[in-house]
Amino acid sequence: MTSPRDVSDQPAGSVTEGGSYLLSLTGAHSHTLTREPGLARLALGSGAADLHVDPDDAIDWTAFDPFATPAGSAWPRHLDYRGNDSGFFAWARRRPIENLSWRPVFDDVRRVDAAGAGIHSLFLKLDELTGALHLALPDTSMLSIAGDLGRLTTEGPLPTTLAVLPALGRGTDGAVTLPHLGPLADVRSVILSGKPLARPISLRSLAAFREITTLSLWGSFTDWDALAELSALETLEIRFAPDLEGMPSLDTWPRLESFIAFNIDAGAGKRLRSEMRARAKTRPWEGYTSVVKLREPDWWQTEYGRPFSGWDSRRAKRANAAYDAAVAAIAGAGTVDDVRDAVVAFVDGFNAVPGIETTEREDLGDAVVQFAALDRAVALGVNADIALEWFEQTHLDLWTTRLPSRNLKALLTGNSMRSCHGADLPRARRRAARPPGRSRPGRTGLRARAPHGPRQDARPRSHRCPPRRRQPVRRGRPARGVRNVRR
Repeated sequence: MTSPRDVSDQPAGSVTEGGSYLLSLTGAHSHTLTREPGLARLALGSGAADLHVDPDDAIDWTAFDPFATPAGSAWPRHLDYRGNDSGFFAWARRRPIENLSWRPVFDDVRRVDAAGAGIHSLFLKLDELTGALHLALPDTSMLSIAGDLGRLTTEGPLPTTLAVLPALGRGTDGAVTLPHLGPLADVRSVILSGKPLARPISLRSLAAFREITTLSLWGSFTDWDALAELSALETLEIRFAPDLEGMPSLDTWPRLESFIAFNIDAGAGKRLRSEMRARAKTRPWEGYTSVVKLREPDWWQTEYGRPFSGWDSRRAKRANAAYDAAVAAIAGAGTVDDVRDAVVAFVDGFNAVPGIETTEREDLGDAVVQFAALDRAVALGVNADIALEWFEQTHLDLWTTRLPSRNLKALLTGNSMRSCHGADLPRARRRAARPPGRSRPGRTGLRARAPHGPRQDARPRSHRCPPRRRQPVRRGRPARGVRNVRR
């Protein structure tokens, strides 16, 4: 096994390959970093963090200077940090960070200067903060604030988009009201998020945001009539909202040009869909419009939270029936083998479904993770890793009868994370093991693309998938509605 390398003397941005490295974060060679190809995120803190640091440790952020992605971006691109050292802001003034998530845990009052820091998206998680933070903001595209919002005050340039996720508490009485956010109330694009089945958020809290032109709402809300006061709205999006009582009609906003409603109350959704279509006849929409996935009240109690909300209704009905059967079987399980049988039966029931999409297979993997969290499964010692092993093995049992041997070998050796024609490993496994040539946008190791040509496959030729087999041409009389073409 190769010993960890010390690359502290290497030029900035010169180390792009995966491997094991010595880092002097809190002292000389205090940490060992294991960098996996294709992963651009790094977590610092306690618990499940990649690198353990105590909250009050002083950190030398320049220890990451030598690292870069194969494409030349600074690595890590996405940094999650739980602790109180705010030195990363000074570091980011000369070395940009694409996404930074900071969870401070101090109990005093602190002023932090982030002005001039090169941070594209800044996520402040205030759920563990017992003190108060005054932050001089960097010039960011996205600022997200979550938790106890009253502990934050700001100054400086406004973000392009502000995402607000207030702490909802555990109470059941009354709606959550946002505190006044000071200068941030002047932003023009706001995302306000709650949870569909938790305490609702009062939309009267938005009265201070007079400049809003783009508003995205996620979760449960009250006082929908207060939206009528936002006369400058140009884009409105509503998702996962079980109750829209008092929602104004769409002609309330004369500048509205884009409207999206997804997984919302069925009664209000039908009205909004009619208004959307009626408006299109008199004045066409300039932006995107859609009202889909209208839900009856019982859906939120029985099916919400399962990973099938984006499926078409027929498949979702089948998936939820299979989910219910698996939950019932696991509840009555006496051994780990009984739980495994329930999981395998659930997955195997979809292996024979024709035309199932890759994303739907990923959703099935998410459902299996939920099974592992059921009380009975936990009591028997089942966890998410075990359940995902069962899930993957059920897929591999099916693939051995459908894939050429060279492609099966590629799957089993990790050289390809995707089957030839659509069956994927679950997203939880791909996140942990995606090789460099199979990364998504936003991660390192993107597929090579010629400057002005078609995309090039980054996999070795021996691991590329064979072309689909052509269907035989049927001779004779063409089907109804099909033109006879001379061959």
